[in-house]
Amino acid sequence: MEEKKTIGEKIKKWRAKKNLTQDALAKTAKMPYSTIAKIESDIITRPSIQTVQKIATGLNIGVDELIK
Repeated sequence: MEEKKTIGEKIKKWRAKKNLTQDALAKTAKMPYSTIAKIESDIITRPSIQTVQKIATGLNIGVDELIK
């Protein structure tokens, strides 16, 4: 049985794949660095769909890539 990844783990994986720092992603996603850090460390486990859309845009991927 495959372990489900959290949204934070998926964002971290995509960010690493794109060679972005949390700060660089925050800038391209037009959101606070602290929000990215909190989501990636699973302090925020259920970010709003608007937040997920901004992060996906910042990563230049579709929202479905983050939530599937």
